[in-house]
Amino acid sequence: MASDKTPVVLCWHMHQPSYQDMRTGQFLFPWVYLHTIKDYSDMAAHLEHEPEARAVVNFAPVLLEQIEIYLVQIEQWRHGAGEIGDPLLAALVADQLPETGTPAFLGLMEKCLRANSDRIISRYPAFARLAELADIYREKPELQRYISSRFLSDLLVWYHLGWVGETIRLENHCIQSLQEKGHQFTMDDRRAMLDVIFDVLSGIGPRYRHLAAKGQVELSVSPYTHAMLPLLLKLESAREAMPEIILPVHSSYPGGGERAGWQLQQAKAVFHRFFGVEPTGCWASEGGLSQATLELLDSAGFQWTASGDSVINNSLHRAREEYPELPDYGIHQPYIFGESAINVFFRDDGLSDLIGFTYADWHAEDAVGDLVHHMENIAKHTRNRGRQVISVIMDGENAWEYYPENGFHFLNELYRVLAKHPTLELATYSDLVAHPVADPVRLPRLVAGSWIYGTFSTWIGDPDKNRAWDLLCEAKIHYDRVMDNGSLNAEQKEAASKQLAICEGSDWFWWFGDYNPAQIVSDFEHLYRRHLVNLYEMIGYPAPSSVFQQLSQGSGDPARGGAMRPGHEADKTV
Repeated sequence: MASDKTPVVLCWHMHQPSYQDMRTGQFLFPWVYLHTIKDYSDMAAHLEHEPEARAVVNFAPVLLEQIEIYLVQIEQWRHGAGEIGDPLLAALVADQLPETGTPAFLGLMEKCLRANSDRIISRYPAFARLAELADIYREKPELQRYISSRFLSDLLVWYHLGWVGETIRLENHCIQSLQEKGHQFTMDDRRAMLDVIFDVLSGIGPRYRHLAAKGQVELSVSPYTHAMLPLLLKLESAREAMPEIILPVHSSYPGGGERAGWQLQQAKAVFHRFFGVEPTGCWASEGGLSQATLELLDSAGFQWTASGDSVINNSLHRAREEYPELPDYGIHQPYIFGESAINVFFRDDGLSDLIGFTYADWHAEDAVGDLVHHMENIAKHTRNRGRQVISVIMDGENAWEYYPENGFHFLNELYRVLAKHPTLELATYSDLVAHPVADPVRLPRLVAGSWIYGTFSTWIGDPDKNRAWDLLCEAKIHYDRVMDNGSLNAEQKEAASKQLAICEGSDWFWWFGDYNPAQIVSDFEHLYRRHLVNLYEMIGYPAPSSVFQQLSQGSGDPARGGAMRPGHEADKTV
């Protein structure tokens, strides 16, 4: 790394929770394969296009495993040895589609319209016409008999065409041919669409492995099912940033320390199986950290982690209560806390949130120019502190559907400008650990929190979220008893442990609360309870009635559908 340039780290986090029912093998929602063909593929392609660009790409292991399962199921279906477990993907190549006027027809139609209306549906006149016809179907039941199955066949193809990443759209002749055809798609067309999906899914692992081998990408990992480690370790850690927060009835998650350690070890095992290397860094789910989490990450062999800038600001404020003369070190450098040796980097929430919430409606060159100008000012105004580290950390999937062409122009321009910038240099966190630009600042203790507002309020404290924690704690108590009584064999114990891990994922708790959209809350609370029921079945214990009662109802309309949230409370839009 050039000694006179300010390092900039672009860290993209790829994750989805487990949408698969482990008892049936069926995927209840299609977001794994859809985000793979749209976002995870495009993010690799932008780096492949700009060889001088570099980034950190973080994968949640449960996402990698689900991509693999899709590939296995499609291959088995091709050879007549099994079914495709995702109903939407299976419908794409189904010989028989539901009859007009049936609930199954309406359900499949609605699934094929769950896409950004402005950026995906309205972009393609043929797709937009099908969406208009769907409105008529809903509003005028007496006309439903005149709508043929051809409508559903075309809608299925256009839905998948709409979700295809821009880099695939520009280069894949099959996709271009289907778009030009526009309507009256045959079974051969539909199978060709599936072939493209399979090829993209199968290429994700090798493409990122290749980028890592070239040194363009540092691959890092999250806890196995994207669990919120600080809360597994200690529910009361939520009070460090929010002393008045109301917590669940259960005072702690039973055996949380052991489960948090299991989440990390399982994550490392899956990561090594997919990429053939050991991860240096761990993006703890949603940047959720506590002092105990740092010590656990350190003992697991990780050298770096990261969080949001509110966490370091809270930690500096707390340290100054004991050391009033402590300088304002700021957010743009690594820290070490207490006895832990792990380096902690902090997201610049202002810069990251500009990408997530502001630049989507800007011209790409203007947006990148503004972002880089902010970075140049940071580098200039912090020069007296030595070389700083500017961190942009974001989800790798949720922002781009709000940009024209899935962020194609913005991301190309961002990598092009930063790869050739005279005073800024793209770097990775492992670079900065191996060749520090400055000695990490040591503080006595980290104040627990996440990249969302510097607190854990997105996952605990709300009555619905607390009820979900109590259901999980109750299930864990029964799980522990069964694990100890010798009624399960080794294979059954392993399956139950993985099912418990799915229930521990942080995504369920994110969506509970009336400020989120009703449809998504319904989807996630139903899936969470289904995972709990499956856990009870696996351990041979009857599920309590509370697991069958609805947990949460949403009625909100948050920015970006609630899938992303700004880092600072002051910017809160929900």
